[in-house]
Amino acid sequence: MQEPKSVYNKNELLNNAVELLKKLIEIPSFSKDEYNTSVEIENFFNKHQIPTKRFKNNIWAVNKHFDVFKPSILLNTHHDTVKPNKAYTLDPFLPVEKDGKLFGLGSNDAGASLVSMAQVFLHFYEKEDLKYNLVIALTAEEEISGFDGIEALFPQLPNVELAIVGEPTQMNLAIAEKGLLVIDGEMKGTPSHAAHPNDDNSIVKCMEDLQNILNFKFPKVSEYLGEVKVTLSGIHAGVQHNVVPESCAFTLDVRVTDEYSNREVFEIIQSQMKSDLKARSLRLNSSKIEKEHPFVQAGLEIGRTIYGSPTSSDQAIIPCASVKIGPGDSRRSHTADEYIYINEIEEGIEIYIRILEKVL
Repeated sequence: MQEPKSVYNKNELLNNAVELLKKLIEIPSFSKDEYNTSVEIENFFNKHQIPTKRFKNNIWAVNKHFDVFKPSILLNTHHDTVKPNKAYTLDPFLPVEKDGKLFGLGSNDAGASLVSMAQVFLHFYEKEDLKYNLVIALTAEEEISGFDGIEALFPQLPNVELAIVGEPTQMNLAIAEKGLLVIDGEMKGTPSHAAHPNDDNSIVKCMEDLQNILNFKFPKVSEYLGEVKVTLSGIHAGVQHNVVPESCAFTLDVRVTDEYSNREVFEIIQSQMKSDLKARSLRLNSSKIEKEHPFVQAGLEIGRTIYGSPTSSDQAIIPCASVKIGPGDSRRSHTADEYIYINEIEEGIEIYIRILEKVL
């Protein structure tokens, strides 16, 4: 059967994408303050006669011939950004196109994914007889793993079987992603004058405890994500040079692989340490999709590669199979003078469409 053609050609899709991305760059959209960008996204779809739904600052839509009896594939990325750092030499809210690049805050993370996914949704919107419904959700609070983004919206979405999460991956497929576990710890000791002997010095005891966990090797190693990584990211004790403090506090940043749940890792760390530990949250778990999944196989068939991602995204709180793929390079995310290549957006639209045509 001949594949149905899109009502939009490649140039129209690319021009739509670049125009929308420039508009989004101009609008500050820090996490929890994304209303104005959500309105701009609504305007884009309204311009193309596509009805949208809103939940808080999350905008979503379904394909024209949506069928309640079919499972859905979700296109999801975020429209919030981090705040620009002080090293910017350009205006972060002024879209500047130069030497094939589009500069601006959020252009790479994850504006390019957003505008590419929006064009892909346009491409498939009026197609009939798809195997899956296609749903797009452009959501808030990803940069802070907030509760009012995709996590709050997801229960309203219709029968999602697979989520395609748009983040800068150079259009390769991240089929596994590390989870995040932040642990606050405290080692207690006996306070004393520094001039006197003290065999219960909280700082010394804490150093020994920390050295133990930093040298610890988790027995299971992930095929795509390697080892669980524990990093000491903060420590605080004492305010006077001549007083041994009663406690030493610290923070561990733990990147968890698909071989463990966050709870399992926390319990293992607790078993290896004498300090009192408390996890800030257990909700940002690792994710993994099998290499044999049809979407992954479709990506491999057109020459894309697969890998495990060390960075976290909304995959951690999406309760179904998911894969991360999008235009851009994660090494540019959160950097000064952030940019995306125009041809990366063009490639993103093309590759999303080519993979989805194999599975929809």
